Amino acid sequence: MFNKKVLETLGVKDENFGACTGLEWGNTTSEGMLKISSPADGKHIASVYQASEEDYENIVKKSQEAFKYWRTVPAPKRGEIVRQIGDKLREYKEPLGILVSYEMGKSLQEGWGEVQEMIDICDFAVGQSRQLYGFTMHSERPNHRMYDQYHPLGPVVTISAFNFPVAVWAWNAMIAAVAGDVNIWKPASKVPLTAIAVQNIISSVLKDNDVPEGVFNLVVGRGSTIGEKILNDKRIPLVSLTGSTRVGRHAGEVIARRLGKYILELGGNNAIILTPDADLKMALPAIVFGAVGTAGQRCTSTRRLIIHESIYDRVKETILNAYKGIRIGDPLDEKNHMGPLIDTGAVQQYLDAIEKVKAEGGNVLYGGEVLSGAGYESGCYVKPTVVEAENSYEIVQEETFAPILYLIKYSGDVENAIAIHNDVVQGLSSAIFTNNLQEAEAFLSHHGSDCGIANVNIGTSGAEIGGAFGGEKETGGGRESGSDAWKAYMRRQTNTINYGKELPLAQGIKFDI
Repeated sequence: MFNKKVLETLGVKDENFGACTGLEWGNTTSEGMLKISSPADGKHIASVYQASEEDYENIVKKSQEAFKYWRTVPAPKRGEIVRQIGDKLREYKEPLGILVSYEMGKSLQEGWGEVQEMIDICDFAVGQSRQLYGFTMHSERPNHRMYDQYHPLGPVVTISAFNFPVAVWAWNAMIAAVAGDVNIWKPASKVPLTAIAVQNIISSVLKDNDVPEGVFNLVVGRGSTIGEKILNDKRIPLVSLTGSTRVGRHAGEVIARRLGKYILELGGNNAIILTPDADLKMALPAIVFGAVGTAGQRCTSTRRLIIHESIYDRVKETILNAYKGIRIGDPLDEKNHMGPLIDTGAVQQYLDAIEKVKAEGGNVLYGGEVLSGAGYESGCYVKPTVVEAENSYEIVQEETFAPILYLIKYSGDVENAIAIHNDVVQGLSSAIFTNNLQEAEAFLSHHGSDCGIANVNIGTSGAEIGGAFGGEKETGGGRESGSDAWKAYMRRQTNTINYGKELPLAQGIKFDI
């Protein structure tokens, strides 16, 4: 059961404003109010007044001014601010994780885990602040030195999705911050309260360090107004958007027309391949968590299970037995494995997908129902579903944000499984379970998985912040978080210095005057 003292601890009021410059909140009430209810029990949590276009203009102007200051702060000093933000998140991990769970519907352990991801990326970014490196190259001209370096971009926007209401912001904002950028956060309108809580948490760090308004900003507003202004705004050099392929395609087209930069983290249609050499005992937890964790509402959720025909029946029986033991209910009850879908619209999409797969010839082995009765009053709880299907089915080719797992049989060698695996338009996360080295290496090779993430003997769901996160094809091609993803938040510059007394031209060109 949710305790409203959590809201008080996080500074979330019954009615909240939807615009913040990090230190100051707006006071707009003319743009309508978002009344936020929990999918866990259907109860009202709090409300948010949506920001106006005037609020957005104020935030952009404040961020432009703040950028002039922030870019001059040495990167390790920016990292120190991020370190303190990480420490402050540690202080509020328990209540913030509870709110994430209650507002979004994911399990409490996942809620706390999401806040831990925020803390982890802060730690990562602190180290990165001392490693914004360039390279030195040998010049073909005598007495010349040539090198490249990276400079801050300016105000960057993070548009986050409902399924990871706070972690996605941290992946982007913390790396952008140490890179010298300022950040404007547009959270999903379904889950704005956690974003407001985060702004409240970090405000004391900003005040204590005399960080000006405009470095960490928040704007809760309509996609049709605020969202479109962001996409078309030439003052915003980079937009990082997490969402559906449909939304991402529109965003990419609009931003590209103004020659802006974007990071797109879009749909996934992730598969696990099980070969005859798979350790099924190891694979089972990865399959079940990948398919039912966050109620199938992760972009890395396991949606397809590609099984060799020789082990198909055994795997099917094992999965069905495991599904019978899944506990569904209040996400704040740590005994439960799976909470609700985000809203009744998502439930309808789940039902529509099941009807479509049936119409195409799929065989529903388990689930396919909306749960009702005590504890399920919100109407957002569904039974995780297992379906025998073909990869060619139209609905299997789509990403349904729900706990539906398609079992697909393959014959022959691993190349056949990889061909089935790659035969979708999405390319985010992928996995193979095998103890055969040749199969594993084939899966990771240039003719193997075509996804941005490829795993051996671990599942598709759950990526560490140390690696670059993102995918290919209709997943968008963007990268966030670790590795060298920081480069996306900076502009690259090549520099050449002539320390000699003559001016030789490149390529040996002679130009005598």
